[in-house]
Amino acid sequence: MSGGGKDRIPIFPSRMAQSVMKVRLKGAQKGHSLLKKKADALNMRFRDILKKIVENKVLMGEVMKEAAFSLAEAKFTAGDFSHTVIQNVSSAQVRVRMKKENVVGVFLPVFEAYNDGPDAYDLTGLGKGGSNIAKLKKNYAKAVELLVELATLQTCFITLDEAIKVTNRRVNAIEHVIIPRIENTLTYIVTELDEMEREEFFRMKKIQANKKKAREAAAAEESAKENPEEELNQAKNLLANEDDLPVLFT
Repeated sequence: MSGGGKDRIPIFPSRMAQSVMKVRLKGAQKGHSLLKKKADALNMRFRDILKKIVENKVLMGEVMKEAAFSLAEAKFTAGDFSHTVIQNVSSAQVRVRMKKENVVGVFLPVFEAYNDGPDAYDLTGLGKGGSNIAKLKKNYAKAVELLVELATLQTCFITLDEAIKVTNRRVNAIEHVIIPRIENTLTYIVTELDEMEREEFFRMKKIQANKKKAREAAAAEESAKENPEEELNQAKNLLANEDDLPVLFT
């Protein structure tokens, strides 16, 4: 059978099956195109996030270094104020809420830091070192915001990496498995239909030839019925010329 050696969908070859396979092939090609665009968009966003992660990590080192220097300055001017901080700690002032960002069907988590409640350390450093403590709080608030942003980027990086792998697997499956199978099935159906058409054409020719022979035989019989004397004369004329008979004995 034609197309038997290729990977194809087991289906009976017919015009309806050919139409169904054409629709499936068009859908697979369109799905492949859309998934390819999705993979390109995810890769573009992935590279942007990777670039931001590198920049934020470099910036994080500078911010933490500045925050550590400001802590040393505050302790030098205001003395040890750790006991005041510990006494005022009752609940978290900085909280994180999560939102979702849709990137071509992939939902990326976005963390956002916000202050919950009044500043519990507003009176810290009122006696001395107030400016250094204010600078300290500002630097560490900046560090916390940067940490939250870095956590967002890292989480998005992992999520996008998994989504890109899944999308690429789907693109490769459609490109190298599904579309070739449908194309092989269409080739098989077209070949089988052509063979059926050739068989039908040959059968019709044989039927027409048999009908023609039957009509000629019927016409000969009809002619013989209408002119029986002519048929007898033809039979007699076969032996009319006796001189042409071979002489076996003399």
